[in-house]
Amino acid sequence: MNADHERLALLLCSSFIAVTLAITTWAGRKRRGSAEEFYTGGRLFTPMENGFAISGDYMSAASFLGISGLIALNGYDGMLYSVGFLVAWLVVLMLVAELVRNCGRFTLADVVAARMRERPVRIATGASSVTVSVLYLVAQMVGAGSLVALLLGGTGEAARTWTVIGVGALMVVYVSLGGMRATTWIQIVKAVLLLGGTLTLTALVLVRFHGDLDRLLRTAAERSGHGEAFLAPGLAYGGDWTSRVDFMSLGLALVLGTAGLPHILSRFYTVPTARAARRSAVWSIGLIGTFYLMTIVLGFGAAALVGPDAVRASNAAGNTAVPLLALDLGGGADSTGGTVLFAVVAAVAFATILAVVAGVTLASSASVAHDLYAGLRRPSGRRRGEVTVARIAAVGIGGVAIGLGLLARDLNVAFLVGLAFAVAASANLPVLLYTLFWRGFTTRGAVWAVYGGLVPAVVLVLLSPVVSGSPQSLFPGADFHLFPLQNPGLISIPLGFAAGWIGTVTSAEPPDEARHAEVEVRSLTGAGAV
Repeated sequence: MNADHERLALLLCSSFIAVTLAITTWAGRKRRGSAEEFYTGGRLFTPMENGFAISGDYMSAASFLGISGLIALNGYDGMLYSVGFLVAWLVVLMLVAELVRNCGRFTLADVVAARMRERPVRIATGASSVTVSVLYLVAQMVGAGSLVALLLGGTGEAARTWTVIGVGALMVVYVSLGGMRATTWIQIVKAVLLLGGTLTLTALVLVRFHGDLDRLLRTAAERSGHGEAFLAPGLAYGGDWTSRVDFMSLGLALVLGTAGLPHILSRFYTVPTARAARRSAVWSIGLIGTFYLMTIVLGFGAAALVGPDAVRASNAAGNTAVPLLALDLGGGADSTGGTVLFAVVAAVAFATILAVVAGVTLASSASVAHDLYAGLRRPSGRRRGEVTVARIAAVGIGGVAIGLGLLARDLNVAFLVGLAFAVAASANLPVLLYTLFWRGFTTRGAVWAVYGGLVPAVVLVLLSPVVSGSPQSLFPGADFHLFPLQNPGLISIPLGFAAGWIGTVTSAEPPDEARHAEVEVRSLTGAGAV
């Protein structure tokens, strides 16, 4: 890789880190040390600010790097991620955004505990939230490593390792010092940069093809080596029955998973009212929808201009398609325009990663402190402040994410996020929907719903080709896979809902009608909401 690319990209990345650290320092001085300030930023953000922050939290490395790479390699089938991630927001808007804001305080467990026995449901939902968050963080770590490997010409394995460690350290600093206030502003800045960079690249791709989308698609099909099959369903998921079922499993996980993501649900607590939460969701849908439409153009643009072979040669999973596209659009590897555009895209991608890991780490550390610590703490034991526990938890979660990120460095980041969505839809969504809409739901049902989705999802992933049995696995030299699908959603999501139903109908404990009525009134009207 040209030394100019490396120097300019590293300079821009360092500038973003400096700006975000300044924001963190500013936010750290303004915070009052309370749990509400640390977890929600004082609930003072406007719907527009929160909408941009949600967008910054949601448009991850999987979106910017992974999806475009999958489209560049797999054509039509790669678009499943763009469509799935976007459609999922309709579920969030229609079913959970306003109700979650009215019923909870800091975490998903607050919603469930509002009408159940607190200790068992907080432990269960806290464990599932941390699991989902760690899987999501791993994808961001892999994206950071892929980006730096490209900057260093694909030979920087040591640099890739240190980059993953550095991103983990930065996310701990952001969360520990700045809390939600700093995290939100980092996400807003990142959303503006990402949308601006994506819009610029999309415009340049369209200019290159004189606004002719048909010509863009046909050129991509020709360069792909697959011809018209590149533009039709089935290239990646149209082989045997296993591939087709995997396609359905992935689609189900993407559409349902967003409503169970802890870091997305926690964003609805940062606004003062439920109406503001709904308006935040509307803002985010507009921004996210615009972005995902542009990722389709970028994916096919990379296939047409760079070529799938060159993308695959740089990174087998396709994570470097967009930076390579920027290099081509700017005039090539030896041009000033290519150097500048490549560096800007690399910096935006790095900013994307840092902003998302900050939001996910904050949500997971809140689950540890507010749910697991509160649920497991002995009444007579020493009490630590929740904020202190959350900061300690951020360090531990960062360490786990770094280790798994180094292990999974050769997997596509969008694919890794798909696994996190499957676990979220299996463990968190059933208990959330049952709590909000089923009058007869009980504590046993809530606990069974969480574990009935979480345990099968994790076990099926461990026994799938993701972990062993193929050259692309985490352990390519081993083969202990028993489950044929790469995404467990088609099996684990129904199991989560079924376990919640069985646990409720077999429960000797009658549902608390009074508490349900109270939660129902609060969820629909906002009366008594924090």
